[in-house]
Amino acid sequence: MKTISTAKSHGGVQGVYSHASEACACDMTFAVFVPPQAQNGPCPVVWYLSGLTCTHQNVMDKGEYRRLAADLGLIVVCPDTSPRGESIPDEKDNWQFGCGAGFYLDATQTPFSANYRMYSYITEELPALIAKEFPADMTRQAIFGHSMGGHGALTIALKNPERFRSCSAFAPITRPMVAGWSKPAFEKYLGSDEATWRAYDAVALIEDGKRFSEFLVDQGSADGFLEDGLRPWLLEEVCRSADIPLELNMREGYDHSYFFISTFMDDHLRWHAERLAR
Repeated sequence: MKTISTAKSHGGVQGVYSHASEACACDMTFAVFVPPQAQNGPCPVVWYLSGLTCTHQNVMDKGEYRRLAADLGLIVVCPDTSPRGESIPDEKDNWQFGCGAGFYLDATQTPFSANYRMYSYITEELPALIAKEFPADMTRQAIFGHSMGGHGALTIALKNPERFRSCSAFAPITRPMVAGWSKPAFEKYLGSDEATWRAYDAVALIEDGKRFSEFLVDQGSADGFLEDGLRPWLLEEVCRSADIPLELNMREGYDHSYFFISTFMDDHLRWHAERLAR
């Protein structure tokens, strides 16, 4: 692991790091905030997964999480959203696919299967590195994210309920199999057999029997992607059918931006901290 930068913030340390990823076959960059409480022992870990076109830096610069994470004693890990580099297959004019748009899945189709293995990266490789290099209590983990990252958080939690004590999302893509901005990416990454797509679709996973203890979702009513891309009512319907508690907050007048996310970031961090303390 290489240290790119560190800065003191709210008594803790905001760092940016890189390492050679075996899962993605390239160098990957990620951010970690370590609170001051880590000087006295390991702290619980909250994973934040970013959305389309983003890197680790968007939430680090705009998410406004450090003050409360420092108060609550939370390590916040912010991975990148995809593999990157000159050798990585990409569609540079398509912001909904390729670099910046890994969709937190393991691609099965060439040439993407060699690098686009973000599910394995987030669930196996990066956690092992965090456990080794940081004062992290890996028995207490939570996960959340935004948009594509909200999709990632929901699906990863559903498939790993024993690992995460809590899961939340800001404006998640709840049904990526049918959403206009994710369906083409799924076909390129996973092939034409839509049955294989269900492993990376929150609604389908619940329909197929996967369960999680509860979810918190915040969604802006003025989000321009609400009708075609996000469709939180589909998650609400399937959670009701499966008896999974879901707190869905429709936030009047808020859009898809980090102005929205930063407004409700404290609510999510407190929600996670409460469950991580149990």
